[in-house]
Amino acid sequence: MSPALYLEIWLKKFGQNVASIISFIVFFILDFLDAVFCVIYRYLDEYIEEKASPCYCTKNENDDEDSSFSETLYNRRNLFRELGFPQFGRKWKHSKKKQSGKGRSINRWSDCGCESCLSWANAGDHKLHFVVSEPSKSKDSDENCKGEPSENVIFLHGFLSSSSFWTETVFPNLSARLIAVDLLGFGRSPKPRDCSYTLKDHVEMIEKSVIRQLQLSSFHLVAHSMGCIIALALAAKYPKCVKSITLVAPPYCSAGEKEASVNALRQLARKRLWPPLSFASSFMSWYEHLGRLVCLIYCRNHRIWEAILKFITRKRDLHFGIIDLTRHTHRSAWCSMHNVICGGANFVDSYLQVLSKAGVKVHVIQGDKDQVVPMECLNNFKLKFPNAEVEIIRNADHTTVLFGREKEFTQNLEHIWTSFSQDNSR
Repeated sequence: MSPALYLEIWLKKFGQNVASIISFIVFFILDFLDAVFCVIYRYLDEYIEEKASPCYCTKNENDDEDSSFSETLYNRRNLFRELGFPQFGRKWKHSKKKQSGKGRSINRWSDCGCESCLSWANAGDHKLHFVVSEPSKSKDSDENCKGEPSENVIFLHGFLSSSSFWTETVFPNLSARLIAVDLLGFGRSPKPRDCSYTLKDHVEMIEKSVIRQLQLSSFHLVAHSMGCIIALALAAKYPKCVKSITLVAPPYCSAGEKEASVNALRQLARKRLWPPLSFASSFMSWYEHLGRLVCLIYCRNHRIWEAILKFITRKRDLHFGIIDLTRHTHRSAWCSMHNVICGGANFVDSYLQVLSKAGVKVHVIQGDKDQVVPMECLNNFKLKFPNAEVEIIRNADHTTVLFGREKEFTQNLEHIWTSFSQDNSR
């Protein structure tokens, strides 16, 4: 081995070791801060609401009986939590006298309480918000449309998004009966503070708010990111009603190994500092109380931040993606991340088995530059569901797989639906 090559290898290993040490130090500090804020929030919750909001630093015995709860809610390793650091805060909580105070508010004090964020509470029926575009109209939004047109298409958005992800992109270019749903805990849909946002919760709300209300007997499903897991769960429950499923960047993690949800968390949100998007994902997925701090600063004060952004950009209206980023509570985002994206790994394989037996057509679209859902997920999906049609979009990431190529994307959807109709007519 030449000296130059040896030096190159040594420098590479040295750089990797330095990066590992820096990463260890950063996440060690974050572990400590998350344990500290666990205690701080317990004190603040007691002081402001007279009752501490439950967190997932310790396991609730009742959750052992519910398989819909993800292991990642409690099995996120934290050195300080394992050493019992927050225990004195819990002892303080149990020793403190309870006051017969006011009832609990609809939302936590750390969540936004503006009229827009709490509009769902005034509706009374607590059903999901959705937008319907009828084929006879260019672009119509009507939440109470009924009837049974030839084609119904239900669109489910991904994490930290809303129905705007579809209505602002593909709706203007399609001519079927399009139904874009705000998932439970996101957009204009209900965000109950005591909900666990499990797969079961999401599916039941779609049944109640969309399928039964619109009396749908058949439909296509199109979903992005987290919505793909919910779409598969919904399709497995209605295999005879689903005509086709189009999954865009599905965060699929096989349940073949033990602790499937924990492995899903490590695969999709592994602790790392680079790239920045991966660090943000790991930060918000591993640290419950630090994530709540971010929501307190940004989401609770979204109107201020939006005003600042409008002033900086000199734009009257912000991009819908920026608006959607704050339209959730910390609990709805936290529980959906763990109980749907991670916890879904325990159930997705069984859903795929049902769909395979029913002969449901599945089409998967993935960008080869996706840093949120790695290509490994697509490869594993193809192994589990060999009949799936796979389309890889070059130089596209988690969002540009759709943004910037809306017409091409909608043409692809129409081709999928047309091919289904042709296959059925034979």
